[in-house]
Amino acid sequence: MNKPLVSVIVPTKNSAKTLERCLESIRKQTYPNMEIIVVDNYSTDETREIARKYADKVLMKGNERSAQVNFGVKNSSGKYIYEVGSDFVLEPTVVEEAVELAERLELDGVLIHNTSDPSVSFWAKVRKLERDCYKDDPHHVAVRFLRRDFFERLGGFDERLVAGEDYDLHRRFLEAGGKLGMIKSEEVHIGEPKSLWEIAKKFYYYGKTLGKAGVDRRAVKQLGPLRSSYLRHWKEFVRHPILTIGFLIYNVVKYGCALVGFVRGSLSHER
Repeated sequence: MNKPLVSVIVPTKNSAKTLERCLESIRKQTYPNMEIIVVDNYSTDETREIARKYADKVLMKGNERSAQVNFGVKNSSGKYIYEVGSDFVLEPTVVEEAVELAERLELDGVLIHNTSDPSVSFWAKVRKLERDCYKDDPHHVAVRFLRRDFFERLGGFDERLVAGEDYDLHRRFLEAGGKLGMIKSEEVHIGEPKSLWEIAKKFYYYGKTLGKAGVDRRAVKQLGPLRSSYLRHWKEFVRHPILTIGFLIYNVVKYGCALVGFVRGSLSHER
Protein backbone atom coordinates (compact mmCIF):
# COMPACT_ATOMS: atom_id res chain seq x y z
CA MET A 1 0.00 0.00 0.00
CA ASN A 2 1.32 3.46 -0.86
CA LYS A 3 2.18 5.45 2.24
CA PRO A 4 1.18 9.14 2.08
CA LEU A 5 3.93 11.73 2.28
CA VAL A 6 4.28 13.60 5.59
CA SER A 7 5.84 17.07 5.46
CA VAL A 8 7.61 17.78 8.76
CA ILE A 9 8.04 21.54 9.20
CA VAL A 10 10.67 22.69 11.73
CA PRO A 11 10.85 26.46 12.40
CA THR A 12 14.21 27.60 13.80
CA LYS A 13 16.00 30.63 15.16
CA ASN A 14 19.43 30.21 16.78
CA SER A 15 18.46 26.62 17.54
CA ALA A 16 21.90 25.00 17.29
CA LYS A 17 21.89 23.71 20.88
CA THR A 18 18.90 21.42 20.34
CA LEU A 19 18.37 21.13 16.58
CA GLU A 20 20.64 18.15 15.90
CA ARG A 21 18.87 15.97 18.47
CA CYS A 22 15.52 17.10 17.08
CA LEU A 23 16.33 16.34 13.44
CA GLU A 24 18.03 13.03 14.30
CA SER A 25 14.84 11.91 16.04
CA ILE A 26 12.83 12.81 12.93
CA ARG A 27 15.22 10.96 10.60
CA LYS A 28 15.03 7.90 12.87
CA GLN A 29 11.24 7.65 12.59
CA THR A 30 9.93 4.22 11.63
CA TYR A 31 7.71 5.83 9.00
CA PRO A 32 9.48 5.81 5.61
CA ASN A 33 7.81 8.54 3.56
CA MET A 34 8.66 11.98 4.96
CA GLU A 35 10.20 15.23 3.86
CA ILE A 36 11.87 17.50 6.42
CA ILE A 37 11.64 21.22 5.80
CA VAL A 38 13.54 23.57 8.10
CA VAL A 39 12.45 27.22 7.94
CA ASP A 40 15.06 29.41 9.57
CA ASN A 41 14.57 32.93 10.88
CA TYR A 42 18.03 34.25 9.90
CA SER A 43 19.97 32.48 12.67
CA THR A 44 23.40 33.78 13.64
CA ASP A 45 24.64 30.48 15.07
CA GLU A 46 25.21 27.10 13.36
CA THR A 47 21.50 26.33 12.88
CA ARG A 48 21.52 26.24 9.08
CA GLU A 49 24.70 24.15 8.90
CA ILE A 50 23.10 21.54 11.16
CA ALA A 51 19.81 21.70 9.24
CA ARG A 52 21.51 20.98 5.92
CA LYS A 53 22.84 17.68 7.30
CA TYR A 54 19.33 16.32 7.86
CA ALA A 55 16.68 18.37 6.03
CA ASP A 56 15.39 18.00 2.50
CA LYS A 57 14.89 21.75 2.26
CA VAL A 58 16.32 24.64 4.29
CA LEU A 59 14.35 27.83 3.70
CA MET A 60 14.66 31.35 5.08
CA LYS A 61 11.70 33.29 6.44
CA GLY A 62 11.62 36.14 8.90
CA ASN A 63 9.18 37.49 11.43
CA GLU A 64 7.98 34.75 13.82
CA ARG A 65 7.18 31.04 14.12
CA SER A 66 3.65 31.20 12.70
CA ALA A 67 4.82 32.82 9.47
CA GLN A 68 7.71 30.35 9.24
CA VAL A 69 5.43 27.31 9.48
CA ASN A 70 2.95 28.73 6.98
CA PHE A 71 5.81 29.38 4.57
CA GLY A 72 7.11 25.85 5.06
CA VAL A 73 3.68 24.41 4.29
CA LYS A 74 3.47 26.44 1.08
CA ASN A 75 6.78 24.89 0.02
CA SER A 76 5.85 21.33 0.96
CA SER A 77 4.14 18.46 -0.86
CA GLY A 78 2.77 16.14 1.84
CA LYS A 79 -0.77 14.94 2.36
CA TYR A 80 -0.09 15.54 6.06
CA ILE A 81 1.59 18.50 7.75
CA TYR A 82 3.44 18.05 11.03
CA GLU A 83 4.98 21.02 12.83
CA VAL A 84 7.82 20.07 15.18
CA GLY A 85 9.56 22.58 17.44
CA SER A 86 13.33 22.69 17.08
CA ASP A 87 13.77 21.83 20.76
CA PHE A 88 11.63 18.67 20.69
CA VAL A 89 12.71 15.05 20.35
CA LEU A 90 10.25 12.49 18.95
CA GLU A 91 9.75 8.92 20.06
CA PRO A 92 10.52 6.65 17.06
CA THR A 93 6.96 5.66 16.15
CA VAL A 94 5.26 9.07 16.39
CA VAL A 95 4.78 9.65 12.66
CA GLU A 96 3.91 6.04 11.87
CA GLU A 97 1.21 5.95 14.56
CA ALA A 98 -0.20 9.32 13.52
CA VAL A 99 -0.50 8.37 9.85
CA GLU A 100 -1.96 4.94 10.62
CA LEU A 101 -4.63 6.42 12.91
CA ALA A 102 -5.47 9.29 10.54
CA GLU A 103 -5.79 6.99 7.53
CA ARG A 104 -7.76 4.29 9.33
CA LEU A 105 -10.29 6.66 10.94
CA GLU A 106 -10.22 9.34 8.21
CA LEU A 107 -9.17 12.02 10.70
CA ASP A 108 -8.38 15.65 9.98
CA GLY A 109 -5.78 15.87 12.73
CA VAL A 110 -3.92 13.86 15.35
CA LEU A 111 -2.89 14.96 18.84
CA ILE A 112 0.62 14.05 19.97
CA HIS A 113 1.27 14.57 23.65
CA ASN A 114 4.40 16.51 24.50
CA THR A 115 6.09 16.18 27.83
CA SER A 116 9.18 17.80 29.37
CA ASP A 117 12.65 16.34 29.83
CA PRO A 118 12.97 16.35 33.64
CA SER A 119 16.76 16.01 33.53
CA VAL A 120 17.23 19.61 32.35
CA SER A 121 16.43 21.43 35.60
CA PHE A 122 14.12 21.65 38.61
CA TRP A 123 11.80 23.83 36.54
CA ALA A 124 11.72 21.16 33.85
CA LYS A 125 10.47 18.71 36.47
CA VAL A 126 7.78 21.22 37.40
CA ARG A 127 6.82 21.61 33.75
CA LYS A 128 6.61 17.84 33.30
CA LEU A 129 4.19 17.64 36.23
CA GLU A 130 2.09 20.32 34.54
CA ARG A 131 2.27 19.04 30.96
CA ASP A 132 1.37 15.47 31.89
CA CYS A 133 -1.94 16.75 33.27
CA TYR A 134 -2.98 17.55 29.70
CA LYS A 135 -2.98 14.00 28.34
CA ASP A 136 -6.75 13.81 28.79
CA ASP A 137 -7.52 17.52 28.36
CA PRO A 138 -9.28 18.47 25.09
CA HIS A 139 -8.95 22.22 25.70
CA HIS A 140 -5.33 22.79 26.65
CA VAL A 141 -3.68 20.77 23.93
CA ALA A 142 -2.80 21.72 20.37
CA VAL A 143 -3.10 19.80 17.12
CA ARG A 144 0.04 20.14 14.99
CA PHE A 145 -0.32 17.02 12.83
CA LEU A 146 -3.03 17.80 10.26
CA ARG A 147 -4.24 16.91 6.83
CA ARG A 148 -2.81 19.49 4.49
CA ASP A 149 -6.17 20.41 2.94
CA PHE A 150 -7.69 21.01 6.37
CA PHE A 151 -4.73 23.15 7.47
CA GLU A 152 -5.18 25.26 4.33
CA ARG A 153 -8.92 25.46 4.91
CA LEU A 154 -8.19 26.98 8.34
CA GLY A 155 -5.83 29.51 6.77
CA GLY A 156 -2.83 28.14 8.65
CA PHE A 157 -1.43 29.76 11.78
CA ASP A 158 -2.40 33.31 12.72
CA GLU A 159 0.77 35.22 11.84
CA ARG A 160 0.00 37.96 14.35
CA LEU A 161 0.63 35.50 17.17
CA VAL A 162 4.01 34.75 18.73
CA ALA A 163 2.58 32.81 21.68
CA GLY A 164 -0.52 30.65 21.74
CA GLU A 165 -0.66 30.25 17.97
CA ASP A 166 -0.98 26.48 18.40
CA TYR A 167 -3.88 26.86 20.84
CA ASP A 168 -5.54 29.29 18.45
CA LEU A 169 -5.23 26.85 15.54
CA HIS A 170 -6.59 24.04 17.70
CA ARG A 171 -9.64 26.10 18.69
CA ARG A 172 -10.35 26.96 15.06
CA PHE A 173 -9.83 23.30 14.09
CA LEU A 174 -12.57 22.23 16.52
CA GLU A 175 -14.90 25.07 15.51
CA ALA A 176 -14.55 23.95 11.89
CA GLY A 177 -15.69 20.43 12.84
CA GLY A 178 -12.31 18.74 12.48
CA LYS A 179 -12.15 15.04 13.34
CA LEU A 180 -9.43 14.45 15.90
CA GLY A 181 -7.61 11.44 17.38
CA MET A 182 -4.68 10.87 19.73
CA ILE A 183 -1.72 8.47 19.68
CA LYS A 184 0.35 6.98 22.50
CA SER A 185 3.83 7.93 21.30
CA GLU A 186 5.06 11.28 22.58
CA GLU A 187 7.31 14.24 21.92
CA VAL A 188 9.82 15.30 24.60
CA HIS A 189 10.68 18.96 25.08
CA ILE A 190 14.40 19.34 25.72
CA GLY A 191 14.53 23.14 25.54
CA GLU A 192 13.29 23.60 29.09
CA PRO A 193 14.02 26.69 31.23
CA LYS A 194 16.82 26.49 33.77
CA SER A 195 15.92 29.53 35.87
CA LEU A 196 12.99 31.70 36.92
CA TRP A 197 14.62 34.60 35.10
CA GLU A 198 14.37 32.68 31.81
CA ILE A 199 10.70 32.02 32.51
CA ALA A 200 10.02 35.66 33.40
CA LYS A 201 11.66 37.03 30.23
CA LYS A 202 9.94 34.53 27.97
CA PHE A 203 6.41 35.15 29.23
CA TYR A 204 6.81 38.91 29.45
CA TYR A 205 7.73 38.83 25.75
CA TYR A 206 4.82 36.52 24.92
CA GLY A 207 2.36 38.69 26.84
CA LYS A 208 3.63 41.85 25.15
CA THR A 209 3.21 40.37 21.67
CA LEU A 210 -0.32 39.14 22.47
CA GLY A 211 -1.25 42.62 23.63
CA LYS A 212 0.21 44.26 20.54
CA ALA A 213 -1.64 41.87 18.24
CA GLY A 214 -5.04 42.75 19.70
CA VAL A 215 -6.08 39.13 19.11
CA ASP A 216 -9.31 37.25 19.76
CA ARG A 217 -9.75 37.23 23.54
CA ARG A 218 -10.90 33.59 23.38
CA ALA A 219 -7.34 32.66 22.48
CA VAL A 220 -6.02 34.60 25.47
CA LYS A 221 -8.56 32.97 27.79
CA GLN A 222 -7.49 29.53 26.65
CA LEU A 223 -3.99 30.30 27.92
CA GLY A 224 -5.29 31.14 31.41
CA PRO A 225 -4.31 29.44 34.69
CA LEU A 226 -7.71 27.96 35.64
CA ARG A 227 -7.69 24.46 34.18
CA SER A 228 -9.86 21.51 35.17
CA SER A 229 -7.06 19.11 34.27
CA TYR A 230 -5.22 20.16 37.43
CA LEU A 231 -8.17 19.07 39.54
CA ARG A 232 -8.41 15.72 37.74
CA HIS A 233 -4.75 15.07 38.54
CA TRP A 234 -4.75 16.38 42.11
CA LYS A 235 -3.20 13.16 43.39
CA GLU A 236 -0.04 13.86 41.36
CA PHE A 237 0.31 17.24 43.07
CA VAL A 238 -0.16 15.61 46.49
CA ARG A 239 2.49 12.98 45.70
CA HIS A 240 5.03 15.65 44.77
CA PRO A 241 4.73 18.50 47.30
CA ILE A 242 8.08 20.15 46.41
CA LEU A 243 7.20 20.19 42.73
CA THR A 244 3.73 21.50 43.60
CA ILE A 245 5.30 24.47 45.43
CA GLY A 246 7.51 24.98 42.39
CA PHE A 247 4.43 24.79 40.16
CA LEU A 248 2.74 27.57 42.14
CA ILE A 249 5.85 29.76 41.99
CA TYR A 250 6.26 29.04 38.28
CA ASN A 251 2.69 30.08 37.53
CA VAL A 252 2.89 33.27 39.60
CA VAL A 253 5.99 34.30 37.66
CA LYS A 254 4.61 33.10 34.31
CA TYR A 255 1.22 34.80 34.51
CA GLY A 256 2.48 37.85 36.39
CA CYS A 257 5.09 38.62 33.74
CA ALA A 258 2.71 37.74 30.90
CA LEU A 259 0.07 40.11 32.35
CA VAL A 260 2.54 42.99 32.64
CA GLY A 261 3.67 42.34 29.07
CA PHE A 262 0.08 42.06 27.83
CA VAL A 263 -0.93 45.37 29.42
CA ARG A 264 2.11 47.14 27.99
CA GLY A 265 1.49 45.61 24.59
CA SER A 266 -2.20 46.55 24.66
CA LEU A 267 -1.42 50.16 25.58
CA SER A 268 1.08 50.48 22.75
CA HIS A 269 -1.46 48.87 20.36
CA GLU A 270 -4.12 51.45 21.25
CA ARG A 271 -1.84 54.44 20.62
